[in-house]
Amino acid sequence: MIKENRTSKYLLYAIGEIILVVIGILIALQINNWNQEGILKIEEKNIVKNLHNEYLQNKNIIQKSIEESDSSMHTLKSIMNLMGKDEEFINKHNSDSLMYYALDFPIFRPSENTISGLIQSGRLELLQNQDLVDLIYEWGRTMKALNDHSERLLIKNDNEVLPYLSKNYSLKDMDVYGDLNWKNQTILEIDKLKIFEAIEFENIMDDFLYRVNECKKKLIELEIIINKILMETEQ
Repeated sequence: MIKENRTSKYLLYAIGEIILVVIGILIALQINNWNQEGILKIEEKNIVKNLHNEYLQNKNIIQKSIEESDSSMHTLKSIMNLMGKDEEFINKHNSDSLMYYALDFPIFRPSENTISGLIQSGRLELLQNQDLVDLIYEWGRTMKALNDHSERLLIKNDNEVLPYLSKNYSLKDMDVYGDLNWKNQTILEIDKLKIFEAIEFENIMDDFLYRVNECKKKLIELEIIINKILMETEQ
């Protein structure tokens, strides 16, 4: 074509070929992008579904934990009501049972496999629902606060409550109502009513009740977050 002095036609032909190649590449890239977007949408859908199922489980767990917290607080208040009362009044109540169930406080252990996997793998960014992402971060902050309260409650129980009761009460009599399921109470001589006259024991129980209540408040906050997550994942 050049020899025949048809340079302009040659250039047009070459440019046309180049344009066709570029268009082909762009189409291939777009198809690949569509495929990738489809894969990511499917993955996001699976993540949302797993989150929904996980928090349905957590809702059942947290409702039980709140009920157990209420039971523990009710029993602690019953113990506080015995403080300073006469022997006849105290003997109308089963103090062994009260002691056992007052200390049977819940530790909330939710399922967090899906969230942990998302955060550790960096796949949290796959979620397009920003409200859901914000709720997940709020869940993490509130769970940390609850774990801190629970840890302090456990320390209180191990370092103050049980050591005091070990010296001034019968743990065996309390464990009649627990897994040890003793058939008989202690045969050792002990005046268990004295603790109801001790300001130290009253202070210990009052502080313990306060800590259980703080944990319960965090549980209620978490329950609200769970309900919001379930609404977002349901949509």
